Formats: sequence, C-alpha cells, structure tokens
Amino acid sequence: VLEPVLPAPAEEQNGTDSAKAPKVNCEERNTTGIDRFTLQILNVSQDLMEFLNPNSSDCTLVLFYTPWCRFSASLAPHFNSLPRAFPTLRFLALDASQHSSLSTRFGTVAVPNILLFQGAKPMARFNHTDRTLETLKDFIFNQTGIEAKSDVAVTEEDWEGPLPSVLTKGIDWLLLFSVLFLAGFVMYATVRTESIRWLIPGQEHEHQE
Repeated sequence: VLEPVLPAPAEEQNGTDSAKAPKVNCEERNTTGIDRFTLQILNVSQDLMEFLNPNSSDCTLVLFYTPWCRFSASLAPHFNSLPRAFPTLRFLALDASQHSSLSTRFGTVAVPNILLFQGAKPMARFNHTDRTLETLKDFIFNQTGIEAKSDVAVTEEDWEGPLPSVLTKGIDWLLLFSVLFLAGFVMYATVRTESIRWLIPGQEHEHQE
C-alpha cells in the first residue's frame, strides 16, 4: 500500500529556504558513457512500475500529462530540458488517459501532475501553478539537494520533443465517463425519490394541491 504523497511545504514551494536539508536522499546514477540525456515517454503497453526499482534509492521525476491539455503542452519544453539540467536523475512521462489505473493509484485528478519517486515510492508532488524550468529546478533542489547545471536553458529542440508542445485533438474518455455516470446517477436519484414520494400516504394529495 502506497503512503499518501504530501504537498511540499510553502517555504519549499517558493524556493526561499534552499539551505534546509533535503527531504529525499537520492542515489545519483552513473552517467559514464551516456552522451544524450533525454526524457523517456512510456507507451500504452509499458508499466511505470517496470521502470522504478523498489530496491534502490535512485530518484525519478514522473510527469502525468495528456496530449490535448494546454497546460501539459506549455509545460512540455521545460520538462524536456530537465534531463540535461539533472543528468544524474531519471525523467519519465506518461499519458494519463492511457494509464488510468496509475492515475487513480497516485491520485492524479488533474494534469499535468508531477511526482518525485525514490525507488518505487512517491515522495513529493510538484504543486506550483507556474510550471517553468526555474520552478522545476527549485523543486528538485529543495527536495533532493541536487543542484542543476547552470548552463541549461530551454531550446528550440525542447519545443519539438520528445514531449509534445503542440496540442492534439482527442477525447478525454475519463472525463466523459465521469460526466455520464454523474448524469445517470442524478436521473436515477430523481426518479427514485419521486417513486417513494408517491408511495407515501398523503403525499399525492399534497402534491396535487
């Protein structure tokens, strides 16, 4: 059973208390032989748990997004640049509409949603409304104590991928199902209430009057 992910304290969200000890002691991966640091996007057949090692203390930043969400699209180039800023950490992204069970498991009620994992355990959630490279770097530093490379900036290549920064047309089936379920429940409750009212003696006359 996973423990609930608590929001980062206000002082950590604002990045004003950078001298505070990090909450997560991440094991930095060996980058020897790695020439290109990039984000990995999971496809529909891949399970997030296969990429998270429960027996290690390495850290992974995971993004839940949808390709038709404008907030996910605006975040995309900033998130694409993070692997270069933190080469010793891992970065994953997955389409929340294709991994609905994971979205439910980790409390993803809105996208984009960013979780910091240590091993296979979620440790912190990114709660900023300003989703930029700088706020993401501050969040990672405040949580792990790992400093970002100072020469990393968002480039034109980051706007192109691997995470798409252009909206695609699509249907949010989870939202559509939720709306239909809610509408059906309201109709059922209304009909049920009316049926009970007519069965109660005296209610029919009061209704007619």
